[in-house]
Amino acid sequence: MDPLYPFVFFGLFSPGPNVLLLTASGARFGFRATLPHVAGVVIGVGLVAGVTGLGIGALLAGQPALQFALKLAAAAWILWMARALWLSSARGPQDARARPFTLVEAILFQGVNPKLWAVALAAASGYAAGLGPWGEAQRLAIAFSGLNLFVCLFWSLAGALLALLLTTPRAWRIFARAMALGLAASAVMVFP
Repeated sequence: MDPLYPFVFFGLFSPGPNVLLLTASGARFGFRATLPHVAGVVIGVGLVAGVTGLGIGALLAGQPALQFALKLAAAAWILWMARALWLSSARGPQDARARPFTLVEAILFQGVNPKLWAVALAAASGYAAGLGPWGEAQRLAIAFSGLNLFVCLFWSLAGALLALLLTTPRAWRIFARAMALGLAASAVMVFP
């Protein structure tokens, strides 16, 4: 078996912004309503992995100012989402203003998802198969998207099942705030 696959699976399965957001969305909006978010993550993850295989990782490594700007954008967006999730705990899961991520929002988020970039860069540099840039890009995109589909479905379904336990406003508030704090912590980890 290609060692890339277990590395990618465990890298994507472990808690990070996507896992937290998909679990919270599954709990709050249900499994079916979270599917566009799932599809966007799967597509976006494949795109990031693909461009990493094309060598954008090497380009970013040589541009510290660009790296810093991307880290700031990532941290700001993640903190904004954590704040929204924290505030949703006060309004409860039935807030009429709330909605799950759209397909496009989930795709765009992958561009500033620091955990994804870290896993993709590590996979591209540590598990290269000696193919040309387009071959590596395709290999990484397929591995990341294919495995991430199952990861995203798992965490979305876990959130939907968890919703069965979140039957009181207090239980929802504890869950939403725990997810918000986890998300905020992932923003802090952008800056090693």
